[in-house]
Amino acid sequence: MDFKIGNKVIYPAHGTAEVTGRSTKVVDGKKVKYLELSVAAGDESWRGGALKVSVPEDRAEDLGVRPAISLEEVQDVLDVLAVRTVRVPTNWSRRFKNHQEKMKSGDIYECAEVVRNLALRDRQSSLSSAEKAMQIRARRILVSELAVSWNVSMEEAGARVDKVLADD
Repeated sequence: MDFKIGNKVIYPAHGTAEVTGRSTKVVDGKKVKYLELSVAAGDESWRGGALKVSVPEDRAEDLGVRPAISLEEVQDVLDVLAVRTVRVPTNWSRRFKNHQEKMKSGDIYECAEVVRNLALRDRQSSLSSAEKAMQIRARRILVSELAVSWNVSMEEAGARVDKVLADD
């Protein structure tokens, strides 16, 4: 993939980022080209994002940096969110580990499953503080990618996600 400055990309475990520049660094005596990314910090101040990431250009795709999903894939993600009968471990530690693994994958569909599962669980009984933190993080990652795909604000994308999660 050809990454251009200004492109919005998805960086696994953090969500949407903007390519803000390129740099060259010397690593083990070799010059290595890097992409400079600014990760959205939950709002839309891309360049003022709280997290700056440097990714070796030649390994960006291997590390999971990718474009946002297409509109067809957005519908598939919404379909995942809409499922109401799910099986998750009842044991807290197993459930939490299962959700952690899904989040580590960087896969938007697995992230959507975590958002959905935790939203459903939150309706049944309150989430632990660790699950609540995971829910917030997973939702931010999901909403940031959907906002790019839909070309809307994160607030609008969040409202659309909430509507799907609320529909019974």
